Amino acid sequence: MTSLINGEVGSALASADRATQYGDAVFETIAVEHGQPLLWQRHCQRLQQGLLRLKLPAADETVLRSEAEELSSGVRQGVLKLLLTAGVGGRGYRRPDVPDCQRILSLHPYPDYPARFWTDGVVVRRCQMRLARQPALAGLKHGNRLEQVLARAEWTDAEISEGLMCDTEGMLIEGTMSNVFAVRDGILSTPALDQSGVAGIMRECVLDLAAELELPVRIVTAPLDVWLQADELFLTNSVIGLWPVRQVGVTPFRPGPVARQLQKCLSERRLAPSPAPPGTRSTTA
Repeated sequence: MTSLINGEVGSALASADRATQYGDAVFETIAVEHGQPLLWQRHCQRLQQGLLRLKLPAADETVLRSEAEELSSGVRQGVLKLLLTAGVGGRGYRRPDVPDCQRILSLHPYPDYPARFWTDGVVVRRCQMRLARQPALAGLKHGNRLEQVLARAEWTDAEISEGLMCDTEGMLIEGTMSNVFAVRDGILSTPALDQSGVAGIMRECVLDLAAELELPVRIVTAPLDVWLQADELFLTNSVIGLWPVRQVGVTPFRPGPVARQLQKCLSERRLAPSPAPPGTRSTTA
């Protein structure tokens, strides 16, 4: 991992930083391919919206872009993380009147996912951990991810790639690291995120593509069992692009035509990383 902290090579953040003390931060996780951070403008826009909603100063996008390009240069495939924190603020919840925000960019290896995750689909499970409803934070990619951490700790089986999370009312919201889509009777659906969950950048891309392709779309609030009646189920995020689901617990699925069509569009437009042969990721181009 290579990191820049406020533009300087480093790996340590102050122990009193509000990100480490309270999760007082926003972040973005961006796929890098052939030296380019994918969907850069969308990620920057969401980052700025997150800062605004958390009442933190806007980031300098020119500086962010310059540092992102510095870290990504020559990288065939990797993952770039941007973290903007509220800075050091002393003990207690109150921020300084003028937060000294910190900027951390780090480059990580691309996960060594098997190509079959894209072609054959993945096995997922139901998580016991529930997401709290909090409209003020709904949709944000903020620094407090304890719900996802506890959900991901529920399994160690390498055959299971993701877990589906419901909210405290039992409504399906998302995966631990992904957004969820379903297709039933030709209609594309995805869970509502107005009470909890993260509004993913790849979710946004898929909804935009669906509009272009004139696919009917519904934003739905429903329990997980309703979603399991779908003809297709698939997962999205900026690093994986789109994974079809082939099994949830004992319920089988098949990669379907809508998922395949969307995968093709994402690939052709270079909106998502392409599966790469083992051993070629995160290396210089």
